[in-house]
Amino acid sequence: MSRIIAIVEDEPDLRANYEDALRRYGYEVCGYADRATAMQAFALRLPDLVIIDVGLGDEPEGGFELCRHLRARSPALPILFLTARDSDLDVISGLRLGADDYLGKATSLPQLTARVAALFRRIDVQRQPGPREQVISLRGLRLEVERLRVTWNGTEVPLTLTEFWMVHALVRHPGHVRSRGQLMREAEIEVDDATVTSHIKRIRRKFEAVDPAFAEIDTVHGAGYRWRP
Repeated sequence: MSRIIAIVEDEPDLRANYEDALRRYGYEVCGYADRATAMQAFALRLPDLVIIDVGLGDEPEGGFELCRHLRARSPALPILFLTARDSDLDVISGLRLGADDYLGKATSLPQLTARVAALFRRIDVQRQPGPREQVISLRGLRLEVERLRVTWNGTEVPLTLTEFWMVHALVRHPGHVRSRGQLMREAEIEVDDATVTSHIKRIRRKFEAVDPAFAEIDTVHGAGYRWRP
């Protein structure tokens, strides 16, 4: 069964270009010009991945609103922003809302399809044959690889796919410092250091929402991050 990708983009020519490029890679693609139309379709069925522009028609931040809505419905749904709004503030806003990746419209179509493929590879990890860690338990943490699920003291922490694999990279070797580059490779993303930092801050906030005393992730200045040994 082919993967279903939804593209929410208000510029018809751009939307058509993205749709054509992704269809050439074998994906089933649905395009929507505004948030309201997309939400009507998503109420019936969620796609396998969503690509969103920030500004949608007469809604300058309609994409952010749509991302917030989708993330509330599905913590694991891959969400990718593709937008001309690529200031640091906009990138951080998108990541705080739970997007898995944030690309500027200067991104080439081959790079876009590579990012999409990387997001799907992370979903498929549980289907890969061979031995691998099924569950990692450490103090209050329980990380279930096959279910892409993390709990802290028995309460689920709603991590995105990017956040899940960053936590996975840290807890596999507690006490070992993981550089930002290593975290990017584990999560299969290519972003700058500031964006990795934003992901880590968001991860901390999600754990702190469950447990205000959470202090398991250490920042090692100039080196990266580690899960407390």
